[in-house]
Amino acid sequence: PPSPPHPSAAFLGGSGEGSPCGTGLGWAGEGLGSGGKNQHVCHAAARLEMGNLWEEFNRLGTEMIVTKAGRRMFPTFQVKLSGLDPLADYVLLMDFIPLDDKRYRYAFHSSSWLAAGRADPAAPGRVHFHPDSPAKGAQWMRQIVSFDKLKLTNNLLDDNGHIILNSMHRYQPRFHVVFVDPRRDSERFAHQNFKSFSFPETQFMAVTAYQNHRITQLKIASNPFAKGFRDGDPEP
Repeated sequence: PPSPPHPSAAFLGGSGEGSPCGTGLGWAGEGLGSGGKNQHVCHAAARLEMGNLWEEFNRLGTEMIVTKAGRRMFPTFQVKLSGLDPLADYVLLMDFIPLDDKRYRYAFHSSSWLAAGRADPAAPGRVHFHPDSPAKGAQWMRQIVSFDKLKLTNNLLDDNGHIILNSMHRYQPRFHVVFVDPRRDSERFAHQNFKSFSFPETQFMAVTAYQNHRITQLKIASNPFAKGFRDGDPEP
């Protein structure tokens, strides 16, 4: 399949978080909502699936394993979408942004994370396209959208397209809905054609091995594929 159009720098730079949507008359001719977002995305809504499980991890301080080969996330990032135009095409993607400019270490005696200096230089910023992109709004809304192919790595030279993160740094996953604009000069409208979603309960610390034993226990208890977290365990 043709590779989905890559969002422009304008797209990745913008936050677009929950832009208001309305039928501002001044914008109507442009197909825009009053928030300056294209009507195809301004009504888009995303509900995080397994929210209770994410909350449970978040209370303990979620940790996600990064490996050289790339490791899938658990819990898996999954959303239920609504408010898309059933007949329009959309690309769905994710990126991960640092939560702060610190690196951390885990203090076992107090079971807590402590800042341990300034962050390492940022890893190459990558996006992960959902492999079904692009697809019609109707298809995206029909079932839960699961980012189960996404893998996290700490290999700065990774050439598999995995998301590169620094271990012992905190991240916020972001989810983006991008309307595939058929207009020939669609680049001009890049900032209007997407909407972004961040769920605070999905923040996590990237680690090469779990630090908090309660996180290990919760992963084993809730992940059907967890077979003891031995290093080099084959992935599901």
